[in-house]
Amino acid sequence: MKVLLILTIILSLYSLSFILSGNNFTILAQQDVETIKHRNMVIDLGNGVKTNAQLTIPAVGNGPFPGVLLISGSGAQDMNSSAIFISIDNVTGAKIYPPTPFFQISQYLSERGFVVLKYDKRGVGENHTIVDSNVWGNMTINNLVQDANRALSVLMKQPEVDGNRLTVLGHSEGTVVTPRVAIDNPDKVKNIVLLGTVAQNISELLDYQVVKIPMIYAKQILDKNHNGLLSVREASEDLTFQGIVGGNLTLVLTQQNLQNDTISLKPEYDPNKDTYINIETELKLALMERAKLFPFQSSLVSEPSDKCISITGCQMWWNSFIALDPNLNTISKVPSNTSILILNGENDTQTPVQQAFLLQQKLIDVNHPDHTLITYPDLGHLFYPSSQWGTEFGPIQQYVLADIYAWLESHNGFTPLTTFSSSSQSSSNTTKIIN
Repeated sequence: MKVLLILTIILSLYSLSFILSGNNFTILAQQDVETIKHRNMVIDLGNGVKTNAQLTIPAVGNGPFPGVLLISGSGAQDMNSSAIFISIDNVTGAKIYPPTPFFQISQYLSERGFVVLKYDKRGVGENHTIVDSNVWGNMTINNLVQDANRALSVLMKQPEVDGNRLTVLGHSEGTVVTPRVAIDNPDKVKNIVLLGTVAQNISELLDYQVVKIPMIYAKQILDKNHNGLLSVREASEDLTFQGIVGGNLTLVLTQQNLQNDTISLKPEYDPNKDTYINIETELKLALMERAKLFPFQSSLVSEPSDKCISITGCQMWWNSFIALDPNLNTISKVPSNTSILILNGENDTQTPVQQAFLLQQKLIDVNHPDHTLITYPDLGHLFYPSSQWGTEFGPIQQYVLADIYAWLESHNGFTPLTTFSSSSQSSSNTTKIIN
C-alpha cells in the first residue's frame, strides 16, 4: 500500500511538472527524436563539373512534400552558406561552425514538412575552400543560373518531392539568380523567396558599400567639429570605421619616409599638406580608388582565370555581374503565377533595404498579383541584430524563419495565411506589405 502511495505521488508530481513547464519540457525530453533525414548527393553541372549537395527530408511520411531549392550569396559559398571560416576547438579538436543560414533554413523547413536541396557553389568546397581554381576562376553569373536550373531538375526528380509545389529561395547574390530560374521554368516554380535582395547593378551596390557608408559615418560620427575634416589619427583609432572600410584606411592614406622614418599623407590625398583630410574631396577620393580594386587585390587583377583563388570572386564573375541586366528589370518578367516573398533587414549594409523597396515598387507597377515584402528593424544582411554601420555574424532570428515558413505554408496549400508568426511577438517587429 505504501509503495502504491509513493508511486502515485511521484506520478502526480511528474504530471504537475509537465503541466507547469509546458512545451519546453516536451522539447527537452525529446531532443533525441529524429525529425529530419539527410541524403548526400553529387549534382552534375555539365561539362565535367560536379558539386556536392544535400537533401533534407521530413523524417515521417513518404510525401510527396513541397520542395525548396536554396541558392547562396556571392563569394566561395558552401551548401550551408557559411558566414565565416570553420574553426577548430583547441581542447576537443571539434569543428566550430560559424553562422550557417542555409543549414538553419533547411532544418527549420524540413522539420515542418518541406524537402530542401542545398549545394556547394561550383568549384567550391566546405570552409570556403576553392577545390577547382579553373572552374571557380571561369565562373560567370550565367553559369550560376544554369547550375540552379540543374539543381532544380534534380530536386524535382526526388521521389519525396511534389513537382507541382516548388520554391526557389535565394540570399544576396542568390536573389539575382532566383528570378531568372523562375523565368526559365515558368510551369515549375510556384514561389520564389528573396532574402537580402539586389535590385540595382552590382556597381551601384559597391559604391554604396565602399564609398557612401564610410562617408556617412565620417560625416556623422567622426567629424565632431562639423568642419568637414578628419584626422588620420581619428580614422586609425576608430574600430567601427576600420570595420566599415575593411581594414586600416591609414595604409591607403599614408606613406612612410624611409630616410627619417616618418609617416605622412600621400600627396594625392593631402593636396593642402596639413594633418587633416577633407572628407568630401580627399577621403572620398581614397575610397573611390579602393573601390576600383574590388573584388581583387591589385596583384591578382592580371592573374589568369584558371589560377584565381580569391574567395571573394574572380575577374570573369565580376565582368559578368557588371554586364548583367539589373534585377529591377528582371523581376518584372517573373511569371504572374509565381508568388514572390521579399525579406530585408533595415540595417543591411550590403544589400540595403532600399533595394527591396525598389523591387516592391516595380512589382506594383507591373501589377504582379501576389507579392509580399517584410522588412526587419535592427537586422543586418544575415538577419541577425546589427548596427547601421555593419553586418554582425550570428544565427537568423527565429521570427524570420517563422515568417518564411508561414508564407510558404500558405502558398503550398497547408493553411490560409492569416498572420505572420513574428507579429505576435511585437507589432513593431516587422514592416509588412502584402499585395
